[in-house]
Amino acid sequence: MCGIFGVHGHSDAVRLTQLGLYSLQHRGQESAGVVFVDEKGGARAVRSMGTMNDAMSAELERVKGVTAIGHTRYSTAGSSTIENAQPVLSRTRGGFVALAHNGNLTNAAELRMDLEERGSIFTSTMDSEVIVHRLARSNADRPEERLAEALCEVEGAYSLIVTMGDTLLAARDPRGWRPLVLGRLGDAPVFASETCALDIVGATYEREVQPGEVVAVDAEGMRSSFPLPRRELKRCVFEYVYFARPDSRVFGGSVDRARRALGKRLARECPAPGAELVFSVPDSSNSAALGFAEESGLPYELALIRNHYIGRTFIQPTQAGRDAKVKVKYNPVREVLEGKKVVMVDDSIVRGTTTRGLVALVRAAGAREVHMRVSSPPVTGPCYYGIDTPSREELIAARLTPEEIARDLGVDSLGYLSLEGMLASVPGGPHGFCHACFSGDYPTAPPTDPDKLRFGCGC
Repeated sequence: MCGIFGVHGHSDAVRLTQLGLYSLQHRGQESAGVVFVDEKGGARAVRSMGTMNDAMSAELERVKGVTAIGHTRYSTAGSSTIENAQPVLSRTRGGFVALAHNGNLTNAAELRMDLEERGSIFTSTMDSEVIVHRLARSNADRPEERLAEALCEVEGAYSLIVTMGDTLLAARDPRGWRPLVLGRLGDAPVFASETCALDIVGATYEREVQPGEVVAVDAEGMRSSFPLPRRELKRCVFEYVYFARPDSRVFGGSVDRARRALGKRLARECPAPGAELVFSVPDSSNSAALGFAEESGLPYELALIRNHYIGRTFIQPTQAGRDAKVKVKYNPVREVLEGKKVVMVDDSIVRGTTTRGLVALVRAAGAREVHMRVSSPPVTGPCYYGIDTPSREELIAARLTPEEIARDLGVDSLGYLSLEGMLASVPGGPHGFCHACFSGDYPTAPPTDPDKLRFGCGC
């Protein structure tokens, strides 16, 4: 999962992109980058490991551009190195190509092998670079035609922002796995993964980039086309459950409203008789916990305090990193918890390591009973479309029953939201969503060798 942002035809494009990436930092914290195009048509990349607050920010303050695209990276399986930082910037026979990608290409290994056999030389281990090489080989006349040709055999999830010369392009895969929205700041079009990035730059939301759509913007204006074959809509439901920011609208719906509805449905499906209060695992579970509290009539309390200088533990690239972050990320409020029977609401349990540590913290703070409630179903399968669940062995619900998980976590009871309840609660549900990680119903054939994905993950 990554965050992407782009703006065309604005004198302050670099600063706007920098601001937009701050709002998308929750989607990736391993590296950040901006490619900008100046008034003379020259392109330059500024990329660094870490977050926007690290070394890159100072360098961006000194440059200007009229078009810019940006990226915050969370690697789902590929290595976390500067070579894999985005946006990619390449020089081709037709001029420069810069690309920012959110998603995962399920046939990247096969496409890359074919390109290498025809002489392509790769400089990274990202699946995203496959699209760049296919763009470079295209003989189509217009940039949007080149992008459509490059994507014609690509399978999997992608939301893209691309710049070629003076043209900015945005595209979304035909199944619509990952969000991408279009806004406007004056006369300048702005593209972003989530609407919260439009808000920070003062852009007005116009619409989603539609599944299968390619949008091109240049001096002639904006053009839209649908060159890719139609597919059944499969938006990632985990965007509503966890990834997107609650102040965003994705897939046409409010993330906050969706999470409150998930929490209310959870309270109806998995009540906790005798409990005295509800609290969330901050911050992604706040809205769901508020919904649970409202539906159950229990008070909502701030029982866990999060250190906001620590990143999201789920998107740490290694287990060691996740374990270390948990130890310094949360602290319980003893005055709220001591002697109480509590409901702890979280959005998901993936590996179980974070939850186990949090339950121990809550117990140590004096909670008499801990009832765990989860506003999504058990995660039982890997994701091949941009979420960091590469193998069943890492997933606690793939190995243990709910009763065994409760004992492993040290809780008095454990309740998951049903698949039907989750899909009925999100905007536009219950149809049109990918829920393969919960149900095993994969929209595409899983890779014959999942380890092939390890060499390349743009996000």
